[in-house]
Amino acid sequence: MTSAMNRIPSLLNFIFAGLIIFSCSSSAGDSSSNETVTAESDTDDGIIRLVINGNDQMSFDKEVLRAKAGATVELTLNHTGELPKEAMGHNVVILKPGTDIVTFAGEALSAASNGYIPESDLIIAHTKMLGGGESDTITFEAPEAGEYEFVCSFPGHFGLMKGKFIVE
Repeated sequence: MTSAMNRIPSLLNFIFAGLIIFSCSSSAGDSSSNETVTAESDTDDGIIRLVINGNDQMSFDKEVLRAKAGATVELTLNHTGELPKEAMGHNVVILKPGTDIVTFAGEALSAASNGYIPESDLIIAHTKMLGGGESDTITFEAPEAGEYEFVCSFPGHFGLMKGKFIVE
């Protein structure tokens, strides 16, 4: 029995190494997951067009969005899932620096009648709340250079559905 027990750590190390290799190789092949959207303006009209997708697994496909200070930004949110907004609604809310996300999420919780968008001067821009298969596009002027957080304000989503809006 001791020789069998001595082999367990080796077997566990082998399994662990295999899991690491598998997870690294599968994430390397998926170029769409959590990629950064770089600010590239359309040479014809100077508008920076950003697209972010949310799904039924409560995640965005981007963690970082970028723009130039003062630029016109056209942000499109696509809800690529199938669940209705009452069960798995998503939006994008860009917040001013220093905003306490947990406090903001608590305020959003009490704003169900307004699509979980509270009356707040902490919001720079936001899309409407979407259900599966829906899209919304908003246009706004990028604020001054800095790092801003964005979240989904649907109850409980802010912990997973968040990222950075970096303005250069």
